[in-house]
Amino acid sequence: MSETSYKIIPATPSDLSPILEIEEACFSAPWTRKMVEAELTGNPFAHFFLAKGTPEEGLAPASVFGYLCFWVVFEEIRLMNLAVIESMRHRGIATALVNAALQYGVSQAATKAILEVRISNAAARQLYCGFGFRQVSVRPNYYTQPVEDAVLMQLDPITLKGSSVPVLPAEGGAHHDFA
Repeated sequence: MSETSYKIIPATPSDLSPILEIEEACFSAPWTRKMVEAELTGNPFAHFFLAKGTPEEGLAPASVFGYLCFWVVFEEIRLMNLAVIESMRHRGIATALVNAALQYGVSQAATKAILEVRISNAAARQLYCGFGFRQVSVRPNYYTQPVEDAVLMQLDPITLKGSSVPVLPAEGGAHHDFA
C-alpha cells in the first residue's frame, strides 16, 4: 500500500458537497443534505474536521478522504459521524480524525468523550478501543436500515495518546503530511 499524504482541517460550508458524497457512500441511512447543513452551519456545538489529500501525491487539494462531525458540549465530546471513503481506509485517516477531535475537545476543557456505534461494526469498535473507549451500555434497535443495536462507548477521562495531530486553520497555513 502506497503512502498517502493528507491534512486535517476544519470544514467550511463550501465543503458540504464532498461531506454529503462521503456520507451517502458510507452509510446505509445517511444524513440528508438538510441535516448535514444544519450541523455544519447552525449548531454552535458541532464541529467538522476533514482529511484532505495534499498535492504531493498528485491529488487535487480538494480531494476529501474522510470527515468527522463531533460536538463539544461543556466537558463532553460527542463523536457523531465518522466516515472515510472505502479506497482510503486502513491508512490512519480515521485515527487522525478522532485524535484531532479529542485534542480539540481537550483544548476546550472537555474531560470525557462518548459515541454510539453499530454493534456489527467491529472495525470502528476496534478503532475506538485503541483510544481507550470502553463499552458502557447497549441501545437496542438504535439504528435503522438495517435495524441494529448500538454500543454506547465512553472515554472518561480523555487520555491523548501518541504524537499530536496538527489541525490547520480553515484558510491558509502550512500542512502536515500523514501516511
